[in-house]
Amino acid sequence: MDPAALPFDADAMLEGLRPWVECESPTFDAAAVNRMMDLASRDLLLAGARIERIPGRMGFGDCVRASFPHPSTAPGILVMGHLDTVHPLGTLTPLPWRREGARAYGPGIYDMKGGNYLCLEAIRQLARAGIATRLPVTVLFTSDEEVGSPSTRDVIEAEAARHKYVLIPEPGRPDGGVVTGRYAIARFNLEATGRPSHAGARLADGRSAIREFARQIVRIEDMTTEDCTFSVGVIHGGQWVNCVTTTCTGEALSMAKRQEDLDRGVAAMLALSPTSNDVQFKVTRGVTRPVWEPDAKGMALWSHAQAIAKGLGFDIPHQSSGGGSDGNFTGAMGIATLDGLGVQGGGGHTLEEHILVDSLVRRGRLMAGLLATLD
Repeated sequence: MDPAALPFDADAMLEGLRPWVECESPTFDAAAVNRMMDLASRDLLLAGARIERIPGRMGFGDCVRASFPHPSTAPGILVMGHLDTVHPLGTLTPLPWRREGARAYGPGIYDMKGGNYLCLEAIRQLARAGIATRLPVTVLFTSDEEVGSPSTRDVIEAEAARHKYVLIPEPGRPDGGVVTGRYAIARFNLEATGRPSHAGARLADGRSAIREFARQIVRIEDMTTEDCTFSVGVIHGGQWVNCVTTTCTGEALSMAKRQEDLDRGVAAMLALSPTSNDVQFKVTRGVTRPVWEPDAKGMALWSHAQAIAKGLGFDIPHQSSGGGSDGNFTGAMGIATLDGLGVQGGGGHTLEEHILVDSLVRRGRLMAGLLATLD
């Protein structure tokens, strides 16, 4: 099978991708995510899949499992991606769908609706060409990856355990490469508690939770080393400017290349104490992604993909990467996993999020080649 002969068309793919991008689906809006799941389900159904809807929990949206007909019942290929984005409803105003030369813009187009859509197109192209995959193919779209997959990790791991390979169309690397390992990531919930008072009349009587939180931010981020990083990314505090704030909450993130470094970082975070006796500071552990280290099965999968890419006239170097994905879970399980198979582009999680249009065809053909030849 020559994937170069498949008639992928970038303009047609953009036309199909546009409704996905314009269906805004921020993680914390379950109804919005479910509208996106509805849209993807319809396209998957039209492509020949049997659709199963997995109800959401913990306040998050549903998941969609799409299985394509196949005579074999052997463990097959799981294509896995998330349809939630970091962009709140209304982002289409400052970041509208548009094409400017070699780039197309829109919320979530790069992370990771573009990659998910090219997988659907790869499946359609194979079907139209009458090319049967050697193994059964299942697509799993999830709803909460951008917050660490707290409600879907069990679904991801259970589904992956039934498959031989996991292909993840998260964005490709800047050099066109793919991902064969990911760093470990831990999230933390932070809470500072002070003592209220009237900020104008009796300021000295109060103890500001915001002030305590500010001190802790410096302490936390100063723990960053080459082996383990720390950052505070969310803060909520205060309601009235004339009140000394009683409570301030937030979230922090730690990332390390090795699990033992992350474990030390977790211990350091949990050991944080208040900076004075008249305030409180509490750290609780949130979602953790285990380190996924390259292994023989994963590297064999990459070698297979590399041969397909070279046949198509390009190279896909591999790397371990930060910025966790659900590949952390499947790779850590020892299942052959290849990540970063999606579109190329940049500006993820910003108002400059875009894809390189020509990568839709190039990466689509790579995905089609993988689906058709893995056994």
